[in-house]
Amino acid sequence: MKKKPHLRPLMATLFIGLPVLALIITPLWAWHHDFSSTQWLIALAFLYLNGLGITAGYHRLWAHKAYQAHPVVRFWFAIWGAGALQNSVFVWASDHRRHHRHVDDNDHDPYSAGKGLWFSHIGWMLRDYSTNTEDFSNIKDLLQDPILQWQHKHYIAITVAMNLGAPLIIGMFLGDITGTLISVGLIRLVVNHNVTFFINSLAHYWGTRPYTESNSARDNGFLAFLTYGEGYHNYHHIFQTDYRNGIRWWHWDPTKWLIFTLNKLGLCWNLVRVDNFKIQRAIMDTTFARARRHLDLHDNFPLREMLEHEYAAFSESVRQWRELQSQRYEKHKEALGEAWTQRRAQLQQRWEQTQLRDQLKLLELNLRNQQRRVQLLLEQSQSLAAA
Repeated sequence: MKKKPHLRPLMATLFIGLPVLALIITPLWAWHHDFSSTQWLIALAFLYLNGLGITAGYHRLWAHKAYQAHPVVRFWFAIWGAGALQNSVFVWASDHRRHHRHVDDNDHDPYSAGKGLWFSHIGWMLRDYSTNTEDFSNIKDLLQDPILQWQHKHYIAITVAMNLGAPLIIGMFLGDITGTLISVGLIRLVVNHNVTFFINSLAHYWGTRPYTESNSARDNGFLAFLTYGEGYHNYHHIFQTDYRNGIRWWHWDPTKWLIFTLNKLGLCWNLVRVDNFKIQRAIMDTTFARARRHLDLHDNFPLREMLEHEYAAFSESVRQWRELQSQRYEKHKEALGEAWTQRRAQLQQRWEQTQLRDQLKLLELNLRNQQRRVQLLLEQSQSLAAA
């Protein structure tokens, strides 16, 4: 048998020892002393502040550059993200970018789902695997950030202050130091770790894949609720630079809402948002692939002919979309070169841009309608096969 890498004692203490301690000490303290509602509310506040420091800061801001933020916002996320005790931004973002580049590759993905649920959840951190070697060559854009340099240099001091110092001070104020250290410090940290790690593990096993089947990432609304909006993981893996994970208005994504609010306050800008047509195209590509696989198993010439007809229409829509995007780009270049003092040129440009937008929206609508038709074809094929 292949010998396993050496165990990392500190990591084992953090990710196995602390949960075991929490399971033992929490019911004992609750039985003998109890926790106050104030302690639980503060623990919940810390949980969300730490969680959003990871999702809005470590993940969407730094790992994926989905938007840009004011130094005050960046400092805030650096502090609360460090409080989540998941390493510095440099280490976290480097690992995460490698995960996206090599997703499901057992030799290069640091927390590959191909190695099992336990490995992708916590196991990857417990031993000296080769994929855990620090390599900052993929985060050169982050290394010059003075806030991140400061956080990386003083990471241990920051995380001790956030996980021990802050609960200690709050406990002194509430008159219950031990209960506050357990609820705001220990329990909150254990919960924060495991709900975050669900994205590396459960979100690659449990859920749907509407946008791509090229990797194991899944969309799961329940996990999104637990992980501050990160559960729409299938979408994220195909459109990783989008500042949203939940793209529909009803999708639970507090990270998206926070970024949007900060944008309205002028504290962040350049929010990346994927075109609706690209999203619909991804859905259509996946739906066509599923339909073809099913028809390959169940020979049905009339349905296959209908499917190929729909695919031809789909290809034409994509061609038109690319052409319109090219026109929009050219119009934008012309507008930048024009003298804006010429009111007539302004009005003409706006009218042409409006025309292009209307055409793009019509294409998006046609694609949504076609997606429904192809889905009906797939369902009809499945019904005939089951009959």
